[in-house]
Amino acid sequence: MKMPPFELFSPTTLEEALSKASELRDSGEEFDWVAGGTDLLPNYKWHINVKKNVISLARIEDLATLSETHIGAMVRVHELANSKVTHSVLAKAAKSIASVMIRRSGTVGGNICLDTRCYWINQSETWRESIDWCHKCDCGTEADCRVIPNQNTLCVATYQADLAPVLLCLDATIHLASPSGTRSMPLSEFFQLDGMTRNVLGPDELVTHLTIPEDSNEWEGDYQKLRQRDSWDFPEAGVAVLWKVGDASAPSSLRVATTGLESIPGVHQEEAEDAISDWKGEESVDKLAESIRKAVKPVQNTWLAPSYRRKMVKVLTKRACSELLVR
Repeated sequence: MKMPPFELFSPTTLEEALSKASELRDSGEEFDWVAGGTDLLPNYKWHINVKKNVISLARIEDLATLSETHIGAMVRVHELANSKVTHSVLAKAAKSIASVMIRRSGTVGGNICLDTRCYWINQSETWRESIDWCHKCDCGTEADCRVIPNQNTLCVATYQADLAPVLLCLDATIHLASPSGTRSMPLSEFFQLDGMTRNVLGPDELVTHLTIPEDSNEWEGDYQKLRQRDSWDFPEAGVAVLWKVGDASAPSSLRVATTGLESIPGVHQEEAEDAISDWKGEESVDKLAESIRKAVKPVQNTWLAPSYRRKMVKVLTKRACSELLVR
């Protein structure tokens, strides 16, 4: 696959990067941000929504800070996975991503902003042309969605990043910057239910870092995922369950989030609160797992069938709660 031509800019400060973004926007030029490039560059090789300009964030050191409560967008996934300051469940999720080589290049910001995937689009340009394109990358043809035909109002491509569900359970805040200023919001408000827009980022906006509350170490839990192979593959389903220890028989707080099942990660707060409202140990875990299975709505656009992925969500939820039951 031949990489299409584009002009690369490599600023060394955040201000310089935002200035270049403003300059390109004002001149009517489209551009992409690139962090580690493990998602963007394969898409470019497949000629998926290619831009003529790319701004690299790799040389901006201020975006690579990592502490117990601060995770820079340019922190490498490998560093996050192996740092002593990383929350244990977040470290486990990071270690489950792809392979060591990918983790050494991929970044936290890139994983959070991962493009949605669908087997009708994540193919070579020749393959996609043979089926007359799809809604997400129609090349000006106004092609129909291949997953749910006769509706071109919503792309159902799947979000398959591993870090988001754990960070959602940790109540992380995401911080954004653009030429017009900065803003912050709970990570749960960052995602936008559409496989094309994906999130609330403006055309010249980027993620600078995420922050985690200081009480994050009080939360215990687990992250479980389903994939075809133990390395490389994106999750076909992922479940994060975190809890705060209460008395000897019940957690005082419980949070559940999922990934790999819809166009955005899912937060299942209602199901979690219902489970601990009348905690009965294994019975409550079974009830929680079944409620999460019913809540998720995968579609036929990844390699495993939606019915199987929903079934496995129940299994993954039970596995993630296993340590909670031994207390």
